[in-house]
Amino acid sequence: MDRPGNIHLLHLQHSEPNPFSRPTTPGHHDLQIGFVGLGAMGYPMARNLAKWRKEHTQAPTPLFVWNRTKAKADDLAKELGPGLIAPVDSLEKIAIECDIVITNLSNDDVVRSVYKQFAKVLEEHKPTRNKIFVESSTIYPALAVELDNLISSIPSTHFIAAPVFGPPTAAAAAQLVIVMSGDYRTKKEVAHLLHPAVGRKVMDLGGNIEKAATFKLIGNALILGSLELLAEVFTLSDKAGIGAASVHQLIKDIMPAPPLISYGDKMLHDKFDGSKGFAIDGGLKDSQHIRRLATELDAPMPALDAAHQHMLTARALYANQVKQGNAHFDVLDWSSLIAGSRVSAGLEPFDSSKQHTKPVPED
Repeated sequence: MDRPGNIHLLHLQHSEPNPFSRPTTPGHHDLQIGFVGLGAMGYPMARNLAKWRKEHTQAPTPLFVWNRTKAKADDLAKELGPGLIAPVDSLEKIAIECDIVITNLSNDDVVRSVYKQFAKVLEEHKPTRNKIFVESSTIYPALAVELDNLISSIPSTHFIAAPVFGPPTAAAAAQLVIVMSGDYRTKKEVAHLLHPAVGRKVMDLGGNIEKAATFKLIGNALILGSLELLAEVFTLSDKAGIGAASVHQLIKDIMPAPPLISYGDKMLHDKFDGSKGFAIDGGLKDSQHIRRLATELDAPMPALDAAHQHMLTARALYANQVKQGNAHFDVLDWSSLIAGSRVSAGLEPFDSSKQHTKPVPED
C-alpha cells in the first residue's frame, strides 16, 4: 500500500462520461461475455448488459451467467429469454469459454475463492486468445493486487479493478459510476462494454491496480459518514421535540443531495428492508475495510468508528427481535444504524412512531 508521501496526484477527467477513446479494434460484439454473481447489484447489472448488447450491437451470443444459487440465473434467463441469457453450471465453463468475465460478489473471501478457481482452470487450459477479468465488487485494495498477480501471470490473460458506485436502484437504471484502475488498453475495452450499458460514467484512476478499490472505500466512507451524521441529527431533533421530519425538510431546502434525501427518508419512515437497499452485513464489511485502510495510512476517521459501532448495535438489537419473532425484514439495511443512535438516547430503535418527543402543532 502506498504511503501518503508516495501517492501521486491523479489528473482525472471528471467532465467526460467515458474518458477512453473508442478502441480501434472491431470491439466486443463477437466476444463471449460472462457475468459471475447475481446479487442485489449483479442481477440488474447483468440484465442491463445483456439487453444493451442485444439492442445496440446485435451480439450473436447470449450473456453467460453463473451464480452460486442457480435459481437466480434461471430467473434472469426466464425474464429476458434464452437469446439474451445463458445460465452455466460451472465457473470452469465461464473461465474457458468467455473472453471477458465480470464478477460482482459479496465479500473478499468469496472473490478470492472464485478467482483461484479461475486461475486453476486457466493453468490447465491455456488461453489461445486474450481474456479479460473485471472485478466490480467492493474489496480491500491489497486483494486487487493479489488478484492481478494471480490472473495476469497467465499468458494472454488480463485483470482490471472496476468497482461501482450506486445502490441497486441505480444499477437497475444503468446509472452506476464505474471506477477503473489497471492496464490502459484493457480498461479502454471494458469501459466501452460497460458504458452506457451498465453505468452512466466511467472514472479512470490510473495504472496502479489498488487505486480503484481504494477510491471505492473512500467513497463508501463518505456515504457511511453521511448516514452517521443523519442518524445523529435526526435523533437530536426527536429528543429536542422538533422531530426528524423538520430536519429532513431542511435537507431538501438547503442540501438537496439525492443520497441524503433518500437515506433520510429511510430513517424517517423506518424503511430498513435491506433487500431493497444495502444489507447491514455489507456495511459492516465495508466499514472494517475503511477503518483498516485509515489505520494503515494514519488517517483517523472518528465518524466511521461511530457508524461502525451503531451498525453493530442495530444488528444486535434486530437479532433479538428475530429471536422474539418480531422482525419485519429478512435483511436489515445499513441505514438502520440510526437504531444505535436512538437507543443510546433512550428512544425506540426501529419504530419512530413510538417516540415521545413528536412536535405538537399549534392550534
